[in-house]
Amino acid sequence: MTKIDENFMIDVLNIVDIIPLGRVATYGQIARLIGRPRNARLVGKALGKSGAYGKHPCHRVVTATGRLVPGWIDQGPMLAAEGIPFKDASHVDIKRCQWQGI
Repeated sequence: MTKIDENFMIDVLNIVDIIPLGRVATYGQIARLIGRPRNARLVGKALGKSGAYGKHPCHRVVTATGRLVPGWIDQGPMLAAEGIPFKDASHVDIKRCQWQGI
């Protein structure tokens, strides 16, 4: 298993913290924004451990196709409460709600 570097984790969470209400970002987008474009999966692993770093709006991160995290039953309702549009029960409408970043 890949150990997540503390600086990588902080970089990821700093980006997650600025995703605006009503928008989503993708794992790959976050990886690109922190200068690690080939590390989308590692971003996902980092977000899975984010609870140890306090509260962050990790529910606003989805796959490039808009797919929600499998098994995270609260993610969909949290996004819906923010007005995020959905294509179906497990996919947000990424074309309508993707944050354009910094």
